[in-house]
Amino acid sequence: MPDPTPDTSLTYADAGVSIAAGNALVKMIAPLARSTARPGADAELGGFGGFFDLKAAGYTDPLLVAANDGVGTKLKLAIATGKHGTVGIDLVAMCVNDLLVQGAEPLFFLDYFASAKLDTGVAASVVAGIADGCRLAGCALIGGETAEMPGMYAAGDYDLAGFSVGAVERGHQLTGDRVAAGDVLLGLASSGAHSNGFSLIRALVERSGARLDRPAPFDIDHLLGDALLTPTRIYVKSLLPHLKAGSIHALAHITGGGLLENVPRILPAGRHATIDAATWPLPPLFGWLQAQGRIEPGELARTFNCGIGMVLCVAASHVDDLSAQLSEAGEVVHRIGSVTAGERGCTVAGADEVWSARGAWSVTHGA
Repeated sequence: MPDPTPDTSLTYADAGVSIAAGNALVKMIAPLARSTARPGADAELGGFGGFFDLKAAGYTDPLLVAANDGVGTKLKLAIATGKHGTVGIDLVAMCVNDLLVQGAEPLFFLDYFASAKLDTGVAASVVAGIADGCRLAGCALIGGETAEMPGMYAAGDYDLAGFSVGAVERGHQLTGDRVAAGDVLLGLASSGAHSNGFSLIRALVERSGARLDRPAPFDIDHLLGDALLTPTRIYVKSLLPHLKAGSIHALAHITGGGLLENVPRILPAGRHATIDAATWPLPPLFGWLQAQGRIEPGELARTFNCGIGMVLCVAASHVDDLSAQLSEAGEVVHRIGSVTAGERGCTVAGADEVWSARGAWSVTHGA
């Protein structure tokens, strides 16, 4: 704490903020930003803002789409384990996957990193993950903000936020208006819990007595902390060509709210989605979480992605070709349901014993 004596000359460093540390971090991460350069952006850091040239990116009459998000309390696991290299991928994924479901190509990304006192090693590790995420998404890291705020955060804690902008040619945006009765729902496998439900996950880990530095009860080949920190899957490169080809009617990114809350967001009035939980295996992580909390199936489907990170709505005639091409691109594809005429909403039904010891169950979420 600064000396409160009125005659003492104080500096910003005396108040707990180091400009030198911030400048050192910018020098450390500049090569990471340059590694994400793409047509339209040089990804250089240091200015007051970043430029993007839409014409150089190949657009003629684009609509801009913006998204922002964070990583949530998954950060507490990164801090607890001292492993900060993948939460940056989560940060990018949560934003760019949201752009994708509007039909947009992610163009550039900016981040916000805040802590009580800047640890340049931790911050550089986080930004390295952000750069990894940007490369996976094909977008440029063009800037960001690093804030030291003594008194706002506990020692060792930090917070992250991200902001991304994408573009889609006018008339090619996804709004859900093309969704029709008879369309098929395809589910792309998630890589884990992604970045949602971690307040509950942390409570369940504490209840179970499991340790983050010991093998995961549901995956003994990986430490529990590492398994829970598996980064959110980025679906941009596998889906973008099909969006441009017009073969996908709508996309739902399965984030907070799970299947029940997110799928209805892409449906027009008079359309109902029915998902069969028996059409894909519930990953062991979610079965373990369910057992620790005695979580009802409806709560499971409203809180977690349950193994499906992205839902595609496509015409039945396109299902086989699209599934084959997505599989070749590295996605695990499941045919999970269909769209019918009815009240706008989503029903999840299934007899999978992992989901519910009682057998078949059905939960309906209305508009």
